[in-house]
Amino acid sequence: MPEVAKAAAQGREPFGSRLAAAMAARGPLCVGIDPHPGLLADWGLNDDAAGLERFSLTVVEAVASLAAAVKPQVALYERHGSAGMAVLERTLAAASDAGVLSIADAKRGDIGSTMAAYADAWLRDGSALAADSVTLSPYLGFESLRPALDLAAEHGRGAFVLALTSNPEGKSVQHVGGAESVARRIVEAAAEENRRYPGTMGSVGLVVGATIGSALEELGLDLGAVRGPILAPGLGAQGATPADLRATFGDAYSAVLATSSRGILAAGPSVAGLRSATEATRDGLLEG
Repeated sequence: MPEVAKAAAQGREPFGSRLAAAMAARGPLCVGIDPHPGLLADWGLNDDAAGLERFSLTVVEAVASLAAAVKPQVALYERHGSAGMAVLERTLAAASDAGVLSIADAKRGDIGSTMAAYADAWLRDGSALAADSVTLSPYLGFESLRPALDLAAEHGRGAFVLALTSNPEGKSVQHVGGAESVARRIVEAAAEENRRYPGTMGSVGLVVGATIGSALEELGLDLGAVRGPILAPGLGAQGATPADLRATFGDAYSAVLATSSRGILAAGPSVAGLRSATEATRDGLLEG
């Protein structure tokens, strides 16, 4: 039985369909849960597992009903060792209980049985770390992600594949090839992968930085053809505005899930402050 059919038989809609519904109902905003040491200190919290948990669960409580998704930054939990990863497990469970989709920002990428193990950790039903979706790095070859892509389809989960990141170093890999750039190959591979999914939005998305400027035009990339969500970090503190997003993504803007982390998190630690910042950010996206 094809993987998507297996997920349907288990009673779970594909991730892309669930995300499209969440974006339509709540707006195209993803709130990053990034417990940087400085933010913990600003909130009056210790840089330990207890502070990490207070921070994370407060964010989920504040934004779950307002955002289409939340995105915990896995590295900021890993730095606390096993205690931090246990907090991440509880954060993902809290997001699920609150009815908001989760994106584990893990940027995993490897080959063979190692990639299969990463997929099992982040995408298998019953895993303590299972999220609704996970970020993946394709730079060992897009097809190296096959274990994760197939497991995501089987369990009604999703993946966001790094395509065009906003860091200056990214160009040294992603832009190579000009009209036949590395980024173009990733975009085209994601489009092909989404052919397996019904509906208007597939479950294989791309990570494209909100601050990439004219790169899409320069490289001749058609994100609309991907028929998948575009996770666009960089809104707010990193400098991108809703107007920038509309200009950058053009006809593909309707598929953009804009991510704001520090711009919203700086409004904590009060739930009311976080909610107000989330509402203002979301409304800005809706108004353009």
